Amino acid sequence: MKVIVGLGNPGPAYESTRHNVGFDVIDLLASRWSIGMKAEKFHAWFGQGAVASEKVVLLKPTTWMNRSGQSVLAAGRFYKLELVDLLVISDDMALPVGKLRFRKEGSAGGHKGLQNIIDCVGSEAWCRLRVGVGEPLGDPAAYVLTRFAKEEGPIIEAARKRAADAVECWLAQGPDATMNRFNAEPAGSE
Repeated sequence: MKVIVGLGNPGPAYESTRHNVGFDVIDLLASRWSIGMKAEKFHAWFGQGAVASEKVVLLKPTTWMNRSGQSVLAAGRFYKLELVDLLVISDDMALPVGKLRFRKEGSAGGHKGLQNIIDCVGSEAWCRLRVGVGEPLGDPAAYVLTRFAKEEGPIIEAARKRAADAVECWLAQGPDATMNRFNAEPAGSE
């Protein structure tokens, strides 16, 4: 069983914002894999299915970004999840728009949603896929709630697809192959 979590904020006001890129990738995966995301479970929009022979759970926490760990902890306890089977997808202001970075473990890097997950599960040893949303010129909290500029649209759309491809690579080949393949791709390639 693999649990894949996309971070974001619930509600129409936050749709397609920089902070919700994790939700966007989960939506793309749900569409690719024909998994419905209408159910609510574990403080999240929830879907479950199979990819090849792997059982997967998709989560979009409804707890707000800064309390995402509540959802991850609830699902983890229910499924008796090993942290090696957890992948969290989030935005990253330290990366250029469209750049991906996959890691097997690590700090939150200032991301409050990731920090809350670390605090709730008591470990940094779980996979994360960060999608670059660009560096803010002003207030970071306001910046992540903006939508992408028109010229960034094709770049972020390609990044969402690459991020979904990275999740599929993680499922099929593991974290090392995913890091080797997707961390090397420059932003805006393809």
